[in-house]
Amino acid sequence: MGFVVKESPLIPGAVQCFGQRFSNMERALAAIGNTLSMFLPFKFQVILPSPVVILHGKSSFKMKQLPFMAVVCTVMLFIVYRTTKYQYHQEEIDKKWSFWGEAKAYPMISEKLKGLPRGIIHTNSDLELRPLWLRSNSRTKASVYSNRNLLAIPVGIKQKHNVDAMVKKFLAVNFTIILFHYDGNVDGWWDLNWSSKAIHIVAQNQTKWWFAKRFLHPDIVSIYDYIFLWDEDLGVEHFSPSRYVKIIKEEGLEISQPALDPNSTEIHHRITIRARSKKVHRRVYERRGSTRCSDASEGPPCTGFVEGMAPVFSRSAWYCTWHLIQNDLVHGWGMDMKLGYCAQGDRTKNVGVVDSEYVVHKGIQTLGGSGHSTTKVSKLKKTTTKQGGAALDVRTEIRRQSTWELEIFKERWNKAIAEDKYWVDPFKSDQRRFRRWRGSQRFP
Repeated sequence: MGFVVKESPLIPGAVQCFGQRFSNMERALAAIGNTLSMFLPFKFQVILPSPVVILHGKSSFKMKQLPFMAVVCTVMLFIVYRTTKYQYHQEEIDKKWSFWGEAKAYPMISEKLKGLPRGIIHTNSDLELRPLWLRSNSRTKASVYSNRNLLAIPVGIKQKHNVDAMVKKFLAVNFTIILFHYDGNVDGWWDLNWSSKAIHIVAQNQTKWWFAKRFLHPDIVSIYDYIFLWDEDLGVEHFSPSRYVKIIKEEGLEISQPALDPNSTEIHHRITIRARSKKVHRRVYERRGSTRCSDASEGPPCTGFVEGMAPVFSRSAWYCTWHLIQNDLVHGWGMDMKLGYCAQGDRTKNVGVVDSEYVVHKGIQTLGGSGHSTTKVSKLKKTTTKQGGAALDVRTEIRRQSTWELEIFKERWNKAIAEDKYWVDPFKSDQRRFRRWRGSQRFP
């Protein structure tokens, strides 16, 4: 008997069979195939094998082979349908368990985690202290963290009074506090009534960036909206943490710092000085010295720049910054010039200095310097004298190390650019455009 197999004009991708004689089973299989095709998210077409030839209403295909082919096609359609349904179901589960409320990508499950169901896996943590027990009526209440911010400070006992004033201001507005003790002295802080509310981490003679790289991993601080990574020698008499956070949210600043009082002991870059008439500034104008800053300037230290003594990062900016920190370059020199690449967009807009909330930089060198006890410094010098044959200035050696690390950082940055053929500098085209603009202004 003659027959024809072709695509349905009513249902794209569906298969219709036309012939003179088909059994009830064959018609049912064809109907199932057409029905399944309506629920699949893509168009498909069933092609019979080459032995099927349609010529003048006659076929060389034997009718008794048709049921077998129909069963094979139906099984394949059913497998595709079940696979698609499973993928959709997994996407819904990912959305449900995602911390950010978005679909959480699982491109590849680690072999070490395949023994666990996805819903039980927690990929992040936090720095919140937990009680050893809870009352029975409080155990069922889930911990909800919203509008949380983190203050992290490297501290030495010599700066205890100043740190005390800083922490009190931040604790009053629900900040989480973590102190990095670089002098090994933790016991000297327990007499402060807030000390038990802070997290204390001890490592002898380590820097702020060393601590941050090891203890402020993005998965650990992901619940915090902003991370304040400050030095210990900042005066906060004119600073309000709550007002500061409100301002940077309104201004859309991903990376920021409070302005420095003009009377501060140490000021390294003009852009960090407080502008009395402004709430926030994002650039500075300088016509003297080796650095010239104007409206055409599109990079640090004229715009898109904050200094390393009191940076404030959004969650997204810190995720990028943490990866920028070099594990072995502990002084962090040179990083401030590259922070704009972590501004989640235009650094001339997303990086700024807040003038209305400002601090005083006291410039007290404590790590490895005069802030340590006389006994500790003399021991360090004495040990060095035995090894090198001559006493040396610890602060001078630290500065030499920092300068060396700066050169290493620059070399790594340039090498990374040369090796990454797919990386495009987001600010390079802007610089070329402004150079052309300045040239046209000079030679009209």
